[in-house]
Amino acid sequence: MLINRLCILLLLFCSLFFVDFVGGVEVGKRPNIVFVITDDQGYADMSRHGHPVLKTPHLDALAKEGMSFSLFHASPTCAPTRSAIMSGRDPFYVGVTHTILERERMALGVPTLPEMLKKAGYTTGLFGKWHLGDEKAYRPESRGFDEVFMHGAGGIGQRYQGSCGDAPGNKYFGPYILHNGKFEKTQGFCTDVFFDQGLKWIEKQKDAEKPFFAYISTNAPHGPYICADKYKTPFKRAGYNKAQQSYYGMIANIDENMGRLVSRLKDWGLDKNTILVFMSDNGPAGGVNTFNLGMRGKKGSVHEGGTRVPFLVRWPGVVGKGLVCDRLVRHFDLLPTFAEVLGVEPMEKGKLAGRSMLGLLKDPDSAWGDRHLVFHVGRWGKGSAPVKDKRFALRSQRFRYVAPKQLYDMERDPWQKVNVYGDHPEVVNRMESYYDSWWEGAIKMMVNEDAELEGENTFRTLFRKQYGHVNGVKGEVKAYTGG
Repeated sequence: MLINRLCILLLLFCSLFFVDFVGGVEVGKRPNIVFVITDDQGYADMSRHGHPVLKTPHLDALAKEGMSFSLFHASPTCAPTRSAIMSGRDPFYVGVTHTILERERMALGVPTLPEMLKKAGYTTGLFGKWHLGDEKAYRPESRGFDEVFMHGAGGIGQRYQGSCGDAPGNKYFGPYILHNGKFEKTQGFCTDVFFDQGLKWIEKQKDAEKPFFAYISTNAPHGPYICADKYKTPFKRAGYNKAQQSYYGMIANIDENMGRLVSRLKDWGLDKNTILVFMSDNGPAGGVNTFNLGMRGKKGSVHEGGTRVPFLVRWPGVVGKGLVCDRLVRHFDLLPTFAEVLGVEPMEKGKLAGRSMLGLLKDPDSAWGDRHLVFHVGRWGKGSAPVKDKRFALRSQRFRYVAPKQLYDMERDPWQKVNVYGDHPEVVNRMESYYDSWWEGAIKMMVNEDAELEGENTFRTLFRKQYGHVNGVKGEVKAYTGG
């Protein structure tokens, strides 16, 4: 009898401390995810990475508190990178072959990262740039985001043929932002606005039972190059021109906001159970960037400098402090990584291009098999056939193949000065064969090539419906073609 009573008491005691497991993750301990992505910030645009003038103390501190990746690669331009993050697939395989002309739209029916997270019990919010389609069916609220605070097109004030465009007259200071379907007039600089809104939303989630995913996606430092004067001073003293002063000033402002973000997470007791990711979407803007570590190529290039980007991860208790991972990883590895973190099965797993980085996050020297990664600029003219044989590259851990007939040994020659194409025929054959197969699959998935470019931009139409006019907003911004 006494033994039975002891057993009952033991069971009751254990039930008080029972941890339910869903998909391999402890309920109540699922990590929050804060994902920050900037626009046109190069790998070298951090003081930790060697920039001689730019100071980024908060990003440097983030790297010291977590792990930085020295060979993380995005796409040559922004919409393709964002589609890979959201889908876990190659950009061309979800219909994204450009940054405008409806070819920035991520194909409908493709499962997304926020949809996967919502199924795992997360609440999701986007603050800033989306750039995967402005029409309702393509917008983030239709792709898994609960809270949406976004500008249109690929940048504030942009306007193109077809649906892609921002609110009329928008500027970097005080832009109109579409907030859950209604425009709001904001105050202040756009980057501050996006971080402000993201932090307000995160604060509301801190006592909620659900974990959250906050995607803070800045428009900066994309052109036009504008920021408050106080951020320009160091670069003016260094002799930089006005555009360069603003470009680097915008990054200094981003760094300041990252410091504010980390501080708030700590104040709210969220930092220990939050994965914080920081990255950029492609190499640095060409004309204004002054320092790129000697790498060849910038934004829009398939050379190393066009696709290598900063990538930092802070996750206390899992990711070691101050570690550097030198394995070749890519943007489409993020979705499968989060899937493994949560112990969930990605939707349409067999179509993913990426693989989980969780092993590397725990140990940067863990096993990581080599593979071929394809980079293609796309951006062929409207009405033109997709171009297979130009503006593409492949990368393995050691080699970078660049069309036409260039091969570089990146371990011995990271600046791509010596073409060793003729010295490694077996490497060339493997890469060219892989590319042929990759292209054959990609061409079937380019669903946006023949889209019509008629009518008014979606955001312009929404603005007209809400305010009854578009001309009442002064100073409409000329479109930029950089994407």
